[in-house]
Amino acid sequence: MASQDHKKDVDKVTGVSTTGHEWDGIKELNNPLPRWWLWVFYASIAFAVLYMFAYPAIPLISSSTTGLLGWHSRAAVVTDLEALNETRGSNFAAIREAELDEIMADAQMASFAQAYGAAAFGDNCAGCHGAGGGGGPGYPNLLDDDWLWGGALDDIHQTVAFGIRSTHDETRFGAMPAFVRDGILDRDEAWAATDYVRDMAGLPVADSTDLAFGEEVYVANCAACHGEGGEGMRALGAPNLVNGIWLYGSDRETIYEGVVNGRGAMMPHFGERLDDVTIKSLTVYVHALGGGE
Repeated sequence: MASQDHKKDVDKVTGVSTTGHEWDGIKELNNPLPRWWLWVFYASIAFAVLYMFAYPAIPLISSSTTGLLGWHSRAAVVTDLEALNETRGSNFAAIREAELDEIMADAQMASFAQAYGAAAFGDNCAGCHGAGGGGGPGYPNLLDDDWLWGGALDDIHQTVAFGIRSTHDETRFGAMPAFVRDGILDRDEAWAATDYVRDMAGLPVADSTDLAFGEEVYVANCAACHGEGGEGMRALGAPNLVNGIWLYGSDRETIYEGVVNGRGAMMPHFGERLDDVTIKSLTVYVHALGGGE
């Protein structure tokens, strides 16, 4: 009789019979899932079981099951890369064996190197230098023909392969001292040097600026790297201060900050990360971006 009573128990709000289950006055409605949904659910379970045995799916201690079909995504990637390398094989071999100037002299190799270098640039360099090489504050613009360490093919190749202030033994290294922070100059001397640099660069300075004092500070502390005329020194990566191109900015506060805390940005080395063909292709591409030297 109890079960018959449950069957007759109908929810007054929805008009749906209940299952007879009740918790704290809340009754469970008898709304079974549609049969089509249940069959799809059962089919999904069956598919998952078949997939588990057909493809790599079950992790083991140091590997995983290989699957009855013997297919693996990593093996597929290796196969695709081998096919791609076979397609590119002749061009890769030619660039691998050629010197940089030989690549530039051969129209086919130069064209391939620039195309391949553009793809490699997007993957490895665009994060700092921008997708088009335009750079940003602290990241050199590769389009403006101004090169901190030189724009010849060999110079660019060395920079890409070994980096700047990187962990590689053959990296180029040069850093601007933190003149004020390290106690070399006081703040008045730093402001004087800042104003003198701006005056050399043709930027406005206050009429009351003591340029003679600024020149004295500059010659004693800055000229050894940047040159007496501010023309810079590539051997040290010291930028030209009078050509209107500023890596961090030309406003008075930014230049002063550099004098106070120094500058020492770095670029990672790619020689151990990328193969020789990619390094050469990047060199050719970057050289073409800025017109090279």
